[in-house]
Amino acid sequence: MTVKNDFEDILMGRRSVKVFDPEVKIPHEEMDEIIRKATKAPSSINMQPWRFVVVESEEGKDKLRPLVQFNTRQNDTSAAMIVIFGDMLNYEYAEDIYGAAVEQGYMPQEIKDDLVGRFVEMYKQLTPAQMNDIVKVDSSLAAMQLMLVARQYGYDTNPIGGFDHASIAETFGLDPERYVPVVIVAIGKGMEEGKRTSRLPVEKIRSYH
Repeated sequence: MTVKNDFEDILMGRRSVKVFDPEVKIPHEEMDEIIRKATKAPSSINMQPWRFVVVESEEGKDKLRPLVQFNTRQNDTSAAMIVIFGDMLNYEYAEDIYGAAVEQGYMPQEIKDDLVGRFVEMYKQLTPAQMNDIVKVDSSLAAMQLMLVARQYGYDTNPIGGFDHASIAETFGLDPERYVPVVIVAIGKGMEEGKRTSRLPVEKIRSYH
């Protein structure tokens, strides 16, 4: 495993790759490292609503194939298709998250107790639409970070939004009311260089006030 640490190369060299080397597989230990680093992304009140389903087996990809519409090349050649869901009941992990912060010396117990009590109550009062917005923003931040970390480890990626959002959770044994599909990230060793794309100039997309 060769890890690159040139951030300029990681950032500017990332491109969406559609065809991967089907012989390349990613060891679970390495995949876990990539996901662990991706979860250093920020999230609303640190509730970390992202959930990762790594589809890598032949059986798993057979299930996924009819759901990914025009993205079957990525499904069939990638080392894995990482389906990222947002957990609508993410606050159920508040004790785990903030309890670990106390154990690691990041905050005192009384602050943790106060925050958990207030945050959980606040999240329980949100409408499904409000929570949906939160988990999709947070999970998208993790997805982008995952793609950059993948490049650090020498892999290429392709984010995919075109798939059967209504069926994908149930297909992989998840409660579709609780787990909202956000994006699929195909990951592997690219067989061809991703196409270069242009970006709007900064002057067209920002304003100062």
